[in-house]
Amino acid sequence: MKHLIAALALFSVSASAGTLFCGAYPDWVLVIDEATGKVIDRIHLATGLPTSVRMSHDKKTIYVSTNDHAGIEVIDVATHKITNHFVLNDATHHYRLQGGTPDPDGKVLYTTTTQITKLSDRYEIGKPKYTVIDLAQQKIVKTVDQPGADGSAAVEGAAATGGGGGGGRGGGGFEVSPDGKYLYQFGATITVLKAEDFSVVERIQLEQPEAPAMENLGLGGLQEALSDPGQRVSIFNYSDPIVHNRVFGLARFDLNTRKFDFTAMGPAPVAMTNLRITPDKKEGFLVSTNGTQGNKRCEFWAIDLTNTRLERSGDVPCRTRFSFGISTNGKKLYIYGAGFEIEVYDAVTFKKEATWDLGNDMTGGGLLALP
Repeated sequence: MKHLIAALALFSVSASAGTLFCGAYPDWVLVIDEATGKVIDRIHLATGLPTSVRMSHDKKTIYVSTNDHAGIEVIDVATHKITNHFVLNDATHHYRLQGGTPDPDGKVLYTTTTQITKLSDRYEIGKPKYTVIDLAQQKIVKTVDQPGADGSAAVEGAAATGGGGGGGRGGGGFEVSPDGKYLYQFGATITVLKAEDFSVVERIQLEQPEAPAMENLGLGGLQEALSDPGQRVSIFNYSDPIVHNRVFGLARFDLNTRKFDFTAMGPAPVAMTNLRITPDKKEGFLVSTNGTQGNKRCEFWAIDLTNTRLERSGDVPCRTRFSFGISTNGKKLYIYGAGFEIEVYDAVTFKKEATWDLGNDMTGGGLLALP
């Protein structure tokens, strides 16, 4: 009977477990079975080092950007096969890709690029531009100068630092509206753009919200913080303009109605990871960091998304560099990156359960969890 119960328990865990896809050095996407923690497949990337991974709206396709030659690779989730790959660089032009998101039909990628042109005596670095990459034609089909917050041409340095990373006045990560007609660029300001020509439709000034006595508000995180295709849910920080007391809260932005709601929750720690949300959208998890050097303390935080409150917390060993993820069923938490291992923690007790040795150093390209 004991053996039967154990077998049923293992079957239950395996049945609910999913598959992880993560970038790895020097040119791989690793496919990991959540039930066993084993690498079950290694997808070779012809264009080099993966820097970002992005899921399609129907979760059937993964889009990978690579660093070596500004490459794009398209992976079929079901077969783990590369269905399309190409590079944007040529003999005299190199590009810096800053993130990217596909349209709902998976025909184009919207991103921000910086072009570097090789001249006879020097390299000329251009200004960041909004960019459309046609996947069938395997090339850039449109670029538009990226405007500043006041509508003027973007300042080179400001746009470059904020451009695909998810912050700053000069840029931020893209999301696409469910109908594919609008782009949302997230940073200190949410900029609403027409997808067809990148013209600005609206700017939502998060640093000057309607609620009084707030400043320096910004939405963090990119696709990893999405709870569903039509809404973005993320943790944010803000400070009051008098004593500059930093507070964190929960922000929700509806991609259909452009309605933005936020709720303050408490004093902000020194640093927080992106929010990871359970499949039922009732809980969110993050890692908070307080203190520095020898006084540093890191904790798991569980956020009750229904009542917008800190539900429970638990200590976790601090690491100099790491990324944070959640399992497909929302029952396990992952600490990974800057190494060969994924540490697995229980989402209820916050106790460490396992360490998965992948046998391959991972990149900062991200971790996608699919059921």
